[in-house]
Amino acid sequence: MTGKQTILGRTLQLARANVNALIDQAEDPAKMLDQLIRDYSNSIREAEQAVATTIGNLRLMEADHREDTGAAEEWGAKALAASRKGDELRAGGDGPQAETFDNLARKALERQITAENEATAAEPLIAAQTEVVEKLKQNLDAMREKLADLDSRRDQLVARAKTAEAQNRMLDAVESMDVTDPTADLGRFEAKIRREEARATGRTELANSSLDEQFEQLDDLDKEAEVDARLARLKGDEIPRIGGDQAAA
Repeated sequence: MTGKQTILGRTLQLARANVNALIDQAEDPAKMLDQLIRDYSNSIREAEQAVATTIGNLRLMEADHREDTGAAEEWGAKALAASRKGDELRAGGDGPQAETFDNLARKALERQITAENEATAAEPLIAAQTEVVEKLKQNLDAMREKLADLDSRRDQLVARAKTAEAQNRMLDAVESMDVTDPTADLGRFEAKIRREEARATGRTELANSSLDEQFEQLDDLDKEAEVDARLARLKGDEIPRIGGDQAAA
């Protein structure tokens, strides 16, 4: 019974295992669940073999019990038949022959008692074995349910991990875009263009200013020429007049 008790204890322990607590304590829940699934699968296979063996032994014990019960009934019937035959012979005056059948009845009764004792002795063992089988079956069912739950948990956990990883990748991409934002490059390029435009505007204004100064210098030269002409006429005792030669004409 030691081996059966051991496998029964293991299946009961695994069936009652707190998977949520194990997941919370695990550094890598996915790997932990994979290991649990492997352990559960191996334990289920071992438990199935143990249950099959236990059931086989139980069925043999039940068969032996039925055989012992049947033998007890059979030997009881033989004892009854031998006893009745002895009574008939004794009633007919054949005492010695009657005693022979009585002895046969005694031997049959001894066999009956032996078979009954064996059947009676097997009954508590059969009951205990039946209880073990039922518990193993229940634990197996619980383990199979927990294995299905582990599979589901693992799939959910892996899906959640992949979703979180994808979200983190997206956030990393967004953060990297913040550092090297193409709109920031566009803004810098636009600012450069504006500086170039302002520079061109400044140069244009500077060029226009230079041209105005040249015309102003030309006007100054004209004024100086006029002054010189009038000065020459003054020196020639001419009275300067507005309009110059046109007024003289």
